Amino acid sequence: MNPVYPSSFWRQECTLCGACCAAPDISALQKPLGVPCKHLNAGCACTIYPSRPQVCRNYTPDWVCGEVAPLPTLEARIQRYLGIYGLEQTDG
Repeated sequence: MNPVYPSSFWRQECTLCGACCAAPDISALQKPLGVPCKHLNAGCACTIYPSRPQVCRNYTPDWVCGEVAPLPTLEARIQRYLGIYGLEQTDG
């Protein structure tokens, strides 16, 4: 039996943790897995937000954001994000 979660579980406000711009690969920006986007600034905000690609516009913050946001560094948030989805960075 699958549990029923409230919609607030799946959709959350952006926490500005930067994980969504650093952990997943974003082919539209030629950004590999686990590498911060070149448009992500030191405050974890997007420097091209008004003109960001559609894939970024379609991203909806969810429970993962709440899980990774409290971690102290972007690197820790990236590793936790990748772990949640069972993804691993490859060297090279």
